[in-house]
Amino acid sequence: MTVQAPSSVVMIRPNGFHPNPETAADNRFQSLPGHTPEEVAANACAEFDGAVARLHDEGVVVHVFQDERDDTPDAVFPNNWFSTHPGGHVAIYPMFVPSRRRERRSDVIEMLKDQYRVQVVTDYSGLEQDGMALEGTGAMVIDHIGRIAYVARSHRADPILLERFCTNFGYEPMVFDAVDEDSAPVYHTNVIMAIGTHFAMVSLDMIDNTARRHEIAERLAEPGRDVIDLTHTQIAEFAGNAIELSTPTGLLTAMSARALAALNKQQIAIIERSSRVIALDIPTIESAGGSVRCMIAGLHLAKRKSNPEKAPK
Repeated sequence: MTVQAPSSVVMIRPNGFHPNPETAADNRFQSLPGHTPEEVAANACAEFDGAVARLHDEGVVVHVFQDERDDTPDAVFPNNWFSTHPGGHVAIYPMFVPSRRRERRSDVIEMLKDQYRVQVVTDYSGLEQDGMALEGTGAMVIDHIGRIAYVARSHRADPILLERFCTNFGYEPMVFDAVDEDSAPVYHTNVIMAIGTHFAMVSLDMIDNTARRHEIAERLAEPGRDVIDLTHTQIAEFAGNAIELSTPTGLLTAMSARALAALNKQQIAIIERSSRVIALDIPTIESAGGSVRCMIAGLHLAKRKSNPEKAPK
C-alpha cells in the first residue's frame, strides 16, 4: 500500500436507491434514470455487486455493509461521512442535507477499530446543529503525499470547519473557486479532481482564478506527478471521479466505464505508466450524481495483525 493508494476499502450496498431530490439543487451531475423505482433500485444493486466483485478479483479488500434503511438514497456514497488517515486517524463529518446525515453508522466505525489500528476518532458531526458541513473526501480531495487538502468552495465545505480539520489532521488547505460552463459552482471537489501516487487528474479550466489555477497545477506536480488536464466534457462524464488503489500486483485506478470512455489515448497512457486502469459499469448509480470515487471509502489504516482479513460479505 502506498500512502496515497489504500489496499482496503469500505462500500455500502444500496437499499431503495434513487437520485436524491434533496441534493438535486446543487448537484448538477444528477439525472433521471428512466426506469421504475423498483427497476432503478434493482439495477443499482446489480451494478454495485459487479463493482465489488471486480475489485475483489483485482486483489482489493472490500468491506461491504448493507444499507438497511429506506430513507438514505445516497448511502452508496460513504466517502462523504467518514474518512481515514495514516497514523490511525478517523474523521466523521457533518452533512449538508438531512437525509445524508442518516447514512452515518456506528458498525462501520467499530469494524475499523476491530480490524485496523485506529488511534483517534474525531467526530465533527455535531456541528450540523450550527449549520456547518464538510462532506469528507467529496468536499476535499486529499494529497496524502503532499499533505494538502484541495477544496472547491461550496456550502458543503464550511471554511471554518475545514481549517479546524486541517489543523487537527495536519493538512494544508488549498481552497479555490470552481465553476462549470454555466458558471454554476462545483458541488464536490472530487468530481473535478483525482490524485494518484504518480499522476493527478484535474479540470484546470474550471478553476476560476488564473493564479490559483497555476498554483494548483504546480503543487499537484511537486512530488513528480504527471498532471492530466480534463475538459468540461470529460468532467461531465465523471472522468475526474476516480480513485487509485493498491493491489498485490501493483497500483490500480478505478473509474466508471463512462469515465474511461471519455478519456483520450494519451491521457490513459499517462495513467498506465504507473497504474492499471479498470472500468466499473455503474450507469444507474451515476444518475444520483456520483461515480466510482464516491462509492469507495479508502482505508488509510494499518491492519491489526491479530485479526485475519475477513472475506467480503
